[in-house]
Amino acid sequence: MKIEYNNLYTHLILITKNRYPFIAESQRIRIEKYMTGIVTNNASKLYSIYANPEHVHLLISKSPKISEETLITRIADSSQSFINEQKLSKELFIWQDSAAAFSVSKSDIDKVCRYILNQPEHHKKITFQKEYDDFIKFYQKTLRWE
Repeated sequence: MKIEYNNLYTHLILITKNRYPFIAESQRIRIEKYMTGIVTNNASKLYSIYANPEHVHLLISKSPKISEETLITRIADSSQSFINEQKLSKELFIWQDSAAAFSVSKSDIDKVCRYILNQPEHHKKITFQKEYDDFIKFYQKTLRWE
């Protein structure tokens, strides 16, 4: 059945292999623009993105024709190839084999966008590990879907 309207907002987090800080500040914007293009080319809309050295936050409104897993896989595979082909990392760039996807209410879009765009200040106060653990607790992750 065709879906004529969707209201599907997802906060995605991609993590580098072993949480290694592959993404240099000098390459951040180029990587973010490339990832934005991947989202757009998959009939989805990007609301905010921030590429930290060892992880990337994205807030998207995805097409109902694509799953979160398919979209994040396309973003990861394509951006990994791009970063390596363009030599945007001093070492071979690799994403972790898993990512995180959290649903976001439409009423929280602005709040989540501010949170994502404020990553540099946020990470002066809290490590990525603590941030990620807090996300899992907040969303009460009790099951793994496999």
